[in-house]
Amino acid sequence: MSDPELHSLPFYNEAQVASVLEWHTLIDTIEMAMTSLSAGQVEQPVRQMVPVPGHDAIIAAMPAVGDAMAVKVVTLFHQNAGTGIPTHQAVIMVFDRDNGTPLCVMDGRLITEMRTAAGSAAAARKLSRSDASILTIMGSGYQARAHAEAMRAVRPIEEIRLWSRTEANARSAAEEIRATYIADPEQAVRGADIVACTTSAKSPILSGGWLKKGAFVASVGWNGHDGRELDDAVMANTVVVESVSAARDQAGDVRGSGCKIFAEVGEIFAGSKVAPDGATIIYDSVGVAIQDVVAAQLAYDLLTA
Repeated sequence: MSDPELHSLPFYNEAQVASVLEWHTLIDTIEMAMTSLSAGQVEQPVRQMVPVPGHDAIIAAMPAVGDAMAVKVVTLFHQNAGTGIPTHQAVIMVFDRDNGTPLCVMDGRLITEMRTAAGSAAAARKLSRSDASILTIMGSGYQARAHAEAMRAVRPIEEIRLWSRTEANARSAAEEIRATYIADPEQAVRGADIVACTTSAKSPILSGGWLKKGAFVASVGWNGHDGRELDDAVMANTVVVESVSAARDQAGDVRGSGCKIFAEVGEIFAGSKVAPDGATIIYDSVGVAIQDVVAAQLAYDLLTA
């Protein structure tokens, strides 16, 4: 593509992305990407963030190169919660890996939503009990809904419980994902096989004393370098992250607790590290660029097939 042709660079909107991405293929794709990341086959910096003056907001750039090459530019405006405008909005530009030619621009909001939940589901498929049937979701936003779908794709979920800090939002989300709303967070968590924390909390909403031994916890809510969803007792368990460098730089749960990181999830997928039998596993996610890159490349390939 020569420069004059850039005016016709394709743009794929959210509906088009939604029409081709499905959970099983995306989960497999994310697992392979995380394996490549831990094997040193991916080049990516930590998320580059710039605060937006006058707002509780950031704009961030997330480039990566592995088997695919792309960059996501994403905004996070906390003030959008409850307004009908998503808190996270993004665009992704995909490039030809061999010659650097721009291939397309696509909406990145749904990709961000789905790749995050797919990462949790890939980790749960490897690290949770194969018969895990009780899922607790903490939160009521896009990630709460996505995690219900993704976890159902990898485990025989029979019961979903949902707790959120705002009852009206919690009841609405629970109805949508066929969950039971539980007003007390401890009651919602007790006995759960899988717990997905999907909030924008700045202080812990999950206590380690509530967890069933051998449970799997996915924490994907993120609210700055020092925001916490998980207390120190949760983080005293076996902690798995996407990237050690990203977690130490940007994961509030890791930074605030001073916990030991057991492994990157890609090391677990590759078999170079094995979680202790019966351990309670904490998958603490901040999101890494290669997840967006491979998800966008997958969507592009399917849309242009």
